[in-house]
Amino acid sequence: MDTDIEKLSAIEATVSHGIHGVGTCIEIFGVFIIVFGIAWSTSLFVFPGAEKWHYDRYKIRIGRSLLLGLEVLVAADIVKTIAIELTFASLGLLAGLVVVRTFLSWTLVLEIDSRWPWQRRSPPRSR
Repeated sequence: MDTDIEKLSAIEATVSHGIHGVGTCIEIFGVFIIVFGIAWSTSLFVFPGAEKWHYDRYKIRIGRSLLLGLEVLVAADIVKTIAIELTFASLGLLAGLVVVRTFLSWTLVLEIDSRWPWQRRSPPRSR
């Protein structure tokens, strides 16, 4: 009987460790998205090709990279919270992280599109 419980405990620890590792990999991927997006945006801004690049496009590209990276980092936090023993403290920490990152995402969307995320895009004006 004790050996079954020990085996189950060992399996649970292994699975939890594996899920934590997956969360860390997702986290690294999110940071990579942000760093690569900023580097790519900066290279397009500094070394313009056939088209003239403006500061606004540069800001929009960086903002989109940050948005995508933040979404991936939220996913990593969710996966890592599932991997550890779920307590009210860890759940509260996750909720706080999601609130902060959601606020950052909303402000980035407001900066990029000049509208709140829940507002519809205005139809293009005819000339």
